Amino acid sequence: MPKAATKVSAAKHKFVIDYSRPASDGVFDGAAFEKFLHDRIKVDGKTGQLGENVKIHRDGDTKITVTSNIPLSKRYLKYLTKKFLKKNTLRDWIRVVASSKDVYQLRFYNIQAADDEEEE
Repeated sequence: MPKAATKVSAAKHKFVIDYSRPASDGVFDGAAFEKFLHDRIKVDGKTGQLGENVKIHRDGDTKITVTSNIPLSKRYLKYLTKKFLKKNTLRDWIRVVASSKDVYQLRFYNIQAADDEEEE
């Protein structure tokens, strides 16, 4: 009986990736990122077969919400986000930062502070 109880109370994970800063500058394409996640997230070792276990939803042009009924690590989403940035040659300017327990933000590197140090 305990095994059935654990299946019913399956772990539900909800992660948010906030890409509002790069999107407001026009350098980040949310639709392409959503498609990339849909094609690359693995479920039971197979890509592109999310089924009812993993849902990807884009909220406007600022956030993507990934909801999972199966174990899915936040670190895996960071890995895929960095892979997408590298593929689109944005990795040199944008970094992935955890702003809270279940939220990642895409931020620009603070280049201005580094330039000030070089001038001195």
